[in-house]
Amino acid sequence: MILTLDAKRRLTVPSTLSPAEPGDHFIAEFDPEEDALVFRRLAKRADWLAVLEACPVEMEDIPPRNRA
Repeated sequence: MILTLDAKRRLTVPSTLSPAEPGDHFIAEFDPEEDALVFRRLAKRADWLAVLEACPVEMEDIPPRNRA
């Protein structure tokens, strides 16, 4: 599939090419050896409550923060 860069240097990717949704985040890199742009999808943000519950240290065991 051929994509064309517009005047504002944007590419529009057809929905048939990639199952992406508005708000998805990607890392874009240029590979000079292949002369290619590479897009990699970033993992969606984790549920902060699930991350907190998976923490192996109890919140009461964490020392208080020092402003210094």
